[in-house]
Amino acid sequence: MISAPVSRDCPACGRNEAEAYLQKGELRLVRCRICSMIYANPAPAEFASGRYYDQAGTDYYLSPAKLESDYASVRFDRELRIFRRHCQGGAVLDVGCSSGAFLFQLNQRFPGCYQVLGTDVSGPPLDYAESRGVAVVHGNFPEQDFGQQRFDAVTFWAVVEHLLEPQSFLAKAWSVLKPGGLCFVLVPNMKSLAARSLGARYRYVYPQHLNYFTKATLAKLVEKWFAVVECHSTHFNPIVIWQDWRGDGKDISNRDRAALLQRTTSYKQNPALKPVKALYKLTEKTLGALTLADDLVVVLRRR
Repeated sequence: MISAPVSRDCPACGRNEAEAYLQKGELRLVRCRICSMIYANPAPAEFASGRYYDQAGTDYYLSPAKLESDYASVRFDRELRIFRRHCQGGAVLDVGCSSGAFLFQLNQRFPGCYQVLGTDVSGPPLDYAESRGVAVVHGNFPEQDFGQQRFDAVTFWAVVEHLLEPQSFLAKAWSVLKPGGLCFVLVPNMKSLAARSLGARYRYVYPQHLNYFTKATLAKLVEKWFAVVECHSTHFNPIVIWQDWRGDGKDISNRDRAALLQRTTSYKQNPALKPVKALYKLTEKTLGALTLADDLVVVLRRR
């Protein structure tokens, strides 16, 4: 049975005053006239409910190429640097942890510093996380009961863009954080060089992404519960820009996404490419300073 798409109000300000912004196949993006938030409306049912991630999506998240890349030592370098700069120890909850790779790397690099727990709606990837020694709980995060357990940090790495009601997740994060606890959020940057250059051709404008953020709209989304400690843009993949420009916006399969992730991970690990990597890092740093890198990362403190 195919469920009907889900109509929604603005996920940032809650108003229902939006104008058409972009159409890509059946995906319709609108922009809120009040706060400028860009979001999918209506939202495809399987992504709105999370059903996709517990069923069809597991083939991608558990593919050999994806797991190899996620568990490579270089995979979460940027996230770990940011996280470590603000949180040197304590209890950490990773929401949307998938196969558990971030928490695995956190424990591998800083043994004994953290007590980690992952959660997700997707069962099979959580089983894999447990097989790698990562403690997990299964379920829809806003509905979970953590009892008296409180965390020093909650992370949302490439998660909030997938959520039908992101504010309910942020409210839950607020409720399970200790006073002054930290929340880390990474989302695609709608004002990145890639998004500006490619528009609808950009591969990350696709049905799995229900929310599309700028620095301003991300700040609007979190303001009720969190104060912004740090916000900047990071990551840059020129291969994506080239492929999407040349491919004129054709759909990219999960298999191709995993293959590209595997390839770029191997580039990072290849010592022969050290001069190229130095130029790449300079380019990424420059784009980041201009808020033109691929992703936005924000460090938040519980109000």
